[in-house]
Amino acid sequence: MTTQNRTAPNRQNAPERSLTPKGRATRQRIVAAAAQLMYERGLTEATLEDVRAAAGVSGSQIYHYFADKQALLLAVIEFQTAAVLELQEPHFARLDTMAGLRGWRDSLVNYQRRLQCRGGCPIGTLGSEVAESNPEARLAVASGFLRWESAIREGLTAMHARGELDADPDDLALATLAALQGGLLLTQIQREVRPLEVALDAMLDHIARVRTDAPAKP
Repeated sequence: MTTQNRTAPNRQNAPERSLTPKGRATRQRIVAAAAQLMYERGLTEATLEDVRAAAGVSGSQIYHYFADKQALLLAVIEFQTAAVLELQEPHFARLDTMAGLRGWRDSLVNYQRRLQCRGGCPIGTLGSEVAESNPEARLAVASGFLRWESAIREGLTAMHARGELDADPDDLALATLAALQGGLLLTQIQREVRPLEVALDAMLDHIARVRTDAPAKP
């Protein structure tokens, strides 16, 4: 199945293109409030009334920007995906070296330490809530993970193109993201960073083992 076929409809962004700057700011405030509430309480407990109060808007304003809670949920998934990727953006350009990969790993572990291992992955948390009950939202989460996987893959593909990797960069990127997600979940449950450290270290050690003898990028 192609990436295009696995990507969710982008209907939640259609109204945003025609908004005024003030309208975009209001819409963004609603989405940010909803994202925080859904992250803290879960989808069911985060009601539209709660979102309205947290965003400091009227009910009519919410329905001006979002037809229903489903449309708001899709916007939240996009919001959380963008936030997660933006946080890692400084590292993505350096994932074509082992030093860059390990620096990325350290940043993820240190971030969990700062959070005291609470909250888990915002994208993964949403995914676990919608996977079996909301196909459209599930596809939106899947699309977010594909974007994350693609960002990891770019560096590994560059290493492979330089003759430095004797393995499929697509498989390595998927396995790295899977290790990251599993590590984040166990770190959240156990309230310690060791699961994330072990999962990522095992994956990066594997990548180091499948490196070739070609001259490595400094």
